[in-house]
Amino acid sequence: MNEHEIPARPARLTRAAVPGAAGDALSARAADEYVRQAVREKARGRDAVGGPGALVLDTTHFDTVRFPPPPWALPHFTAAAGRGELAYTPYRGEAGVRCQVAQAVSAFMGVPLDPDREVVLTPGTQAALFAALSATVEEGGRVAVPDPDYLFDERIINYLGAHVDRIPLHHTPSGPGLDLQALAAAARGGARVLLLSHPNNPTGAVYSPQAITQIAKTVQQHGMTLIADQLYARLVYDGPLPHFAAEPALTGRCITLLGPSKTESLSGYRLGVVTAPPHLADAIEDVLALTALRAPAYSQHVLTPWLREDTAWVNTRVEELRALREMTTERLREVDYLTVTPQAGTAYLFPDIAALALPDHEVAARLVRDARVLVSPGYQFGPAGHGHFRLCYARDEQQWARALDRIIATLHDLGKEQGL
Repeated sequence: MNEHEIPARPARLTRAAVPGAAGDALSARAADEYVRQAVREKARGRDAVGGPGALVLDTTHFDTVRFPPPPWALPHFTAAAGRGELAYTPYRGEAGVRCQVAQAVSAFMGVPLDPDREVVLTPGTQAALFAALSATVEEGGRVAVPDPDYLFDERIINYLGAHVDRIPLHHTPSGPGLDLQALAAAARGGARVLLLSHPNNPTGAVYSPQAITQIAKTVQQHGMTLIADQLYARLVYDGPLPHFAAEPALTGRCITLLGPSKTESLSGYRLGVVTAPPHLADAIEDVLALTALRAPAYSQHVLTPWLREDTAWVNTRVEELRALREMTTERLREVDYLTVTPQAGTAYLFPDIAALALPDHEVAARLVRDARVLVSPGYQFGPAGHGHFRLCYARDEQQWARALDRIIATLHDLGKEQGL
């Protein structure tokens, strides 16, 4: 092991009860049962209360009809499916695909990558996240996570029997950044991994190069591993995105998760990419072999044009989403008590509804019932998410305009009820 290497956790899966976390998770699940019921009713073609009516519009994900996959996706999948010998690949992915992905990702992130030792293809970035955490987090260990951050971070960490240390995400005149003192304290308290999404999900925050360097040096100083979930790395409005993996301080200690499921609407193909130091990539491959064997073999070939032949296509998509961002921000600001900050990345907004002084799940339930729109309650993203909800505006423009009318009317009604 060289001086840069961080020991990999033995690749074993455990499910342990964490009393505090388990209790919190159970209460959270109970709190938004009404919202989850809306999803079930939507699937049955009924409204949120089980009667006949308009379907609930689900803003927890992209509209893949309005924003379909790029035209090259299906032909590459079909060509691979027509060759039966491609059905079984090595656990970390077909060698030829990995080679092309490594070249494209190397150019994208500005770091050299060995396709055989530092790249693993996964069944989506969710599987990549699970595998990366399983390979690096010990049962009973601690993981530092920004507050707020992706809602499944804590769920996976708790599943693995580990604990979360929340690190405040600050928004300053110079841009967003982590509370480095809190991060250092978490490291001294036993946190060996820092997990973050970049751009941040749910706020869309993008760290400046200066903030990234400061975070990287803190991670290095305390001997931590950094897992950067960069699923939305191409969906930034004032790019290009600065990458954690390019920081010299993170050599040998940075895992990056990438994938085409959001910006490129390829979620149905179940594709993710992990880049990691060789010893960590080996541990991630072990977890993948135990849980899924491999990324879908035919889908893997859809990655060969990714990051290569689609730059103009992605630029057009980002501009379409930029217009929707502006439209959504302008409309939501019609609600006086609402605070809306346009994000630098992703296709989400995270409005501040704290002035209502209502639990997030109650606001979400009212939006389902009265506006027929499903949003993600803010508490799901961590304590700092309380008093917010997250919505995805990657939708058909006309449909979304009508939905915004209903959302705004419902929020106005809630404000009146609360005396605002």
